[in-house]
Amino acid sequence: MNKPIYTKNNDKEMSISEHLNELRHRSLITLLLFSISTFSSFFMLKQLTVFLQQPAQGVKFLQLAPGEYFFVSVKIAFYSGLLLSLPIAIYQMIMFILPGLTVAEASIVIPSLLGSVCLFFIGILFGYSILAPAALNFFIHYGEDIIEPLWSFEQYFDFILLLLLSTGLAFQIPIIQIFLGFLNIISSKQMIAAWKYVIVIATILGAILTPSTDPFTQILMSTAIITLYFSGISVLIILKK
Repeated sequence: MNKPIYTKNNDKEMSISEHLNELRHRSLITLLLFSISTFSSFFMLKQLTVFLQQPAQGVKFLQLAPGEYFFVSVKIAFYSGLLLSLPIAIYQMIMFILPGLTVAEASIVIPSLLGSVCLFFIGILFGYSILAPAALNFFIHYGEDIIEPLWSFEQYFDFILLLLLSTGLAFQIPIIQIFLGFLNIISSKQMIAAWKYVIVIATILGAILTPSTDPFTQILMSTAIITLYFSGISVLIILKK
């Protein structure tokens, strides 16, 4: 016999099997949309490839192994489908957990999840439009009078993917701060008092998260992390946490 589970928002009891059925239903919707997005990306591979190559102006890409571009194409379609279906996955997650949340909990969790998605995409945009051109410009022009830049597209794709994902994850810092503030683990005053340590940590993270070794790109990443950190503090101050 299935034990009923009490949900807070609508005072409705749902059995474990009903919860599992709902979870299965929402998971199937997310998986279906992910499959459609990934499959559709195959028809836009040329445009997506050109888009990814834009930060590396002046570089000629080579296929250094049989099938290299094909396997990179599969990666491009997969990650494109993942990014396109991410908002739908977050929406399905919100709708699944919403009945079990109180009004106070929902007012924190839902904006945080939505803000997390927005910041992730803003981070990717920042990485693509600012960090990637800065890093690649350094590598392209360093030693250009000695060697011609001929790059493997697979290695370039892995580089740009790591840079974009790490930047997107770095932009989650304010969300983490807000959660810590609402859980009363650490206050905005304590975060401000730790600013010296934050600068050191941001410098280290800037070196770790950027796949390039040039100091300019690492400084840009470190500056972005520090800015995000103080943005999170500002939100907590406004919320009086």
